[in-house]
Amino acid sequence: MTHTLTCHCGAVELRVRLSDGLNTMRRCDCSFCRRRGAIAASAPLDGIEVLRGADNLTLYQWGTGTAKHYFCRTCGIYTHHQRRSNPEEYGVNVGALEGVNPSELGEIPWSDGVNHPSDR
Repeated sequence: MTHTLTCHCGAVELRVRLSDGLNTMRRCDCSFCRRRGAIAASAPLDGIEVLRGADNLTLYQWGTGTAKHYFCRTCGIYTHHQRRSNPEEYGVNVGALEGVNPSELGEIPWSDGVNHPSDR
């Protein structure tokens, strides 16, 4: 099953195939994610296709530079990131998936990003 993911202003549109539907949803408490506040779900690297706005995506990296966080340069909405804990996957912003209302998803598990496995 594929989903459409859009930023707020509509400049960026992605087609997303999640690894296991919404079963991989999580929040993270690392210094970046807790400030961003987004719920992420996993997608394989070949599970994201940019339909519109590739030139409008901007990249943010820090620390080890492994994780690559993408945002719409116009409205600032986080769309997806290449994961640090598994660089063979993307995390996608569940709140930006068309037809998904995060307030209806119930409890979302938390990942321990403060004590990241890559830091050990």
